[in-house]
Amino acid sequence: MTDDQTKAKGSELLRLHRDPRLLTVVNVWDVISAKTVAAVDGTTALATASHSIAASWGYPDGENIPLDLMLDTVRRIVEATALPVTADLEGGYGDAAETVRRAIGVGAVGANIEDQMKPLAEAAAQVEAIMKVADEEGVDFVLNARTDAFALRRGGDPTENLTEAIRRGKAYLDAGAPVVFVPAFLDEQQIDSVVDAFGPQRLTTIGIPGTPSLAWQEEHGVARTSYGPMSQNVALTALQELTEDVQRGGGVPATMRMLN
Repeated sequence: MTDDQTKAKGSELLRLHRDPRLLTVVNVWDVISAKTVAAVDGTTALATASHSIAASWGYPDGENIPLDLMLDTVRRIVEATALPVTADLEGGYGDAAETVRRAIGVGAVGANIEDQMKPLAEAAAQVEAIMKVADEEGVDFVLNARTDAFALRRGGDPTENLTEAIRRGKAYLDAGAPVVFVPAFLDEQQIDSVVDAFGPQRLTTIGIPGTPSLAWQEEHGVARTSYGPMSQNVALTALQELTEDVQRGGGVPATMRMLN
């Protein structure tokens, strides 16, 4: 059974998703990125990015980083902050329910699990199995059930993709998932369609440049928005720009902050 501190974090993470105020999570990938994001006023929860964690260890995305190493990184992030942490666990490494059980064991109180466009009955059963594990562990676990209806059907008809995302998302909600993640460039009309189908505070979006503003999403019932590997790319862009400036004879920008 899970310790009281982890249970309290799970309840808080669920409350943050249910609150009409939009939950924003800037994704992290190691201890220093977690501490840096957590130190910013207004940050209420942390989310890891599997792509970013894998890249930091030299692995390509797609469950190539060993699960033990992924979970150990999640553990280190959990131990570095008092905030609730939700972990991106890709497709669950072949046994999503057991992977979630292990993630709870290192202190995670939420997770992204991809459906990878499995047959819908199989994907919904996976959600149900995950939520059963969470119940057994005594945690209000925030499964951010991800549908790849857009991600794995790029170039497909947007209307058909949206219809499939809604069909799958409703099945995951019925199976017990608190929220559904639709990682795609969604415009205002598409977001409204999904929220109408799911209900308010049930949709998670990704903060791709050009998507509707955070204020608009909050007003229209989105539960959460996250940034995936883009936060790491922003950090790496700053590093590359510093290097380019040094090569031109410049140096550290005057705006640098002493963060560690």
